[in-house]
Amino acid sequence: MVLLIYLLAGCFAGLVAGLLGVGGGVIIVPVLILVFEAQGFSAALLTHMAIATSLATIVFTSASSIYQHHCLGGVRWDVLKSMLPGIVVGAIAGVLLVIQLDGELVKKLIGIFAIVVALRMLFKASTQGQRPLPSAGTFTLAGMSVGAASSMFGIGGGTFTVPFLSRYQLTMRQVVGSAAACGMPIALVGAAINVLAGQNIAERPEWSLGFVYLPALFGVAAASMIFARLGARLAHRLPSAQLKRIFVLCLLVVGARFLLN
Repeated sequence: MVLLIYLLAGCFAGLVAGLLGVGGGVIIVPVLILVFEAQGFSAALLTHMAIATSLATIVFTSASSIYQHHCLGGVRWDVLKSMLPGIVVGAIAGVLLVIQLDGELVKKLIGIFAIVVALRMLFKASTQGQRPLPSAGTFTLAGMSVGAASSMFGIGGGTFTVPFLSRYQLTMRQVVGSAAACGMPIALVGAAINVLAGQNIAERPEWSLGFVYLPALFGVAAASMIFARLGARLAHRLPSAQLKRIFVLCLLVVGARFLLN
């Protein structure tokens, strides 16, 4: 039954990752928290393990999503190159910070932020296509912010990258594809630091690699890689306005889930 839940979570996470450019963590983290609670994991560790495991699954989800977006011409590699140094630094800092925080506080913070971002996107007039791409310094600072926040909350960064990139001269499909590409370094760095940081934690359950729970990783990743390609294909067929509405709805649902848990 638990394996089935992991597989279903991977299906939904992969679809959302490919469709919206997020890493799927917006779905994976809440599901894993609930499942880990049901499995009797330590209350002090389960939120951090859900975040770490989510980041590890996003490595696989992003790879599948990026490939499909690239084949369809949706990835701006120059944008990824500009944001990459900041993303790496931010991801390391985010993991080192979040493992010091209480898990309940982390859930509330991501819930509040997700709702704020959703409401801002919903009510702010669109400026897409009107601003030129920013300077290297702006890209670096944005990458640091995205990397830190995303690695703290176990998400692929699309929650933050999509609103940032949508202000510039990129189509919504390029925004989604580039956000998916930015999720890969966040996930790689975040997962690696979580593996190292959790090595000496005595309360970890069996089959854990640091803070990463391997059965959940394999179950979610197996399904998400398949469905990420499907989501990416849909992203290139749906209207941009519809993509934005779907993204906003996902953020509102996830934010409410964290706050009301």
